[in-house]
Amino acid sequence: MQYRLFSQSLESRFIEIECHIENIVEEVVEIQLPAWRPGRYELQHFAKNIQQFGVFNKNNDPLTFRKITKDRWRVETAGETEISVRYNYYANVQNAGSSYVSPEFWYINPVNLCVYMEGRLAEPCTLTLDIADDFRIACGLKKQGKQLLAKDYYELVDSPLLASATIQCQAYQVKDTMFYVWMQGNIKPNWNQILIDFEKFTKSQIEMMGSFPEAEYHFLNLILPTPYYHGVEHRHSTMIVLGPDDEGEGLYTDLLGVSSHELFHAWNIIRIRPQELLPYDFTKENYFSTCFVAEGVTTYYGDLFLRRSGVFDDAAYCRELQVYMKRHFENSRDAAQSLTESSWDLWLDGYEKGIPKRKVSVYHKGALVALILDLTIRKIHQHQRSLDDVMRLLWQRFGIPFVGYSLEDYQSIVEEVAGQSLEWYWNDCILSNLPLENHLNHALAWVGLQMITFTDGTVHLQELENERAILQRNKWLNP
Repeated sequence: MQYRLFSQSLESRFIEIECHIENIVEEVVEIQLPAWRPGRYELQHFAKNIQQFGVFNKNNDPLTFRKITKDRWRVETAGETEISVRYNYYANVQNAGSSYVSPEFWYINPVNLCVYMEGRLAEPCTLTLDIADDFRIACGLKKQGKQLLAKDYYELVDSPLLASATIQCQAYQVKDTMFYVWMQGNIKPNWNQILIDFEKFTKSQIEMMGSFPEAEYHFLNLILPTPYYHGVEHRHSTMIVLGPDDEGEGLYTDLLGVSSHELFHAWNIIRIRPQELLPYDFTKENYFSTCFVAEGVTTYYGDLFLRRSGVFDDAAYCRELQVYMKRHFENSRDAAQSLTESSWDLWLDGYEKGIPKRKVSVYHKGALVALILDLTIRKIHQHQRSLDDVMRLLWQRFGIPFVGYSLEDYQSIVEEVAGQSLEWYWNDCILSNLPLENHLNHALAWVGLQMITFTDGTVHLQELENERAILQRNKWLNP
């Protein structure tokens, strides 16, 4: 499939798309636009942004079609072997999963606006951008001038792009992989500090996991003048939107935190993927119960790698731990759902506030149960084994061969590393809505930390004056 993107009026925020499909043998074909995007497990109905839609043969004659679902069209080919699908898309949102066009820059998530023909997902795709000659393109796909090349549709729609004349970029290398940091926005990056810190946490992650999935990786950053915080993982890249662009310490801390988190997703979910998501079905919900592994474990490791690599000190790391604790215990301590139930219901209301005391966050509670598990395994084996070993085994058995894992697979590997049954952990922390306080404080005490709960329900993380526990904490944070 060949795509061309252009705009007749960038100020209007409409982008024109032409999808050319050849070698058609069917009398009737079906054209689909995704209903959701990887990294955000909710239906987003991108077709609502299409204003006009048509299908034409090679002589530019219109073909008969009709819409059969909210985002699917049935086309009568009338014996034509090639067709062009032409439509426009309103691209006027700047977040890490949307698309936006203006005279100053383009930001495109192909999953928003690239249709596909049913049965042709495995074929190579090209994406051609009609953009100004002085625009640079930041994207994880291979480039030939203004054309981007994808091995198949799945790679195409997992590869967002930024393009502008003012985008900034610096690069660093860790082992055999080149890493590119792109910045779009009104900002003067401290490139020296960025490259030092990014290389540190990147090395720490690769050393732990043993290898990196890609030969190139791109951090695509859009910096807004207004407060914002959003990141999404992709196959060769991450798309990050942050603000405000005041270049203060808070913005840089946010950049470090979300970048480390999203980089770990290059293993955990991009390659180590739940079996229910292989392959993606873009037409409907892809329910799965292990998002607490995909997002919770990644949230835990994102900040832990910043500490291990020396980007954060102990105080900075403990501040981040306290954030997870406050967000969970102060907002959803008494929630009715378990982590597996809230993982499943992401498709229902996982990204909304929702009704009181219903769901938990797979990010925040997921990170806390990952911490409990890591410290539990470390205590059993005196730091000779840890959650690191679990993630490496998941990578070796499921990520490298790229076969999906189940909840039972995860449980089996965890208990293999622990060397014993952890029935209490699954029952109390994962499969039920029992309070976490006791298990969390039991784990934290071993490393000289304690969560204090005040009478008003707020929580605070404090350090304990215990030399033996402090020694254990040092081994945990500096393995």
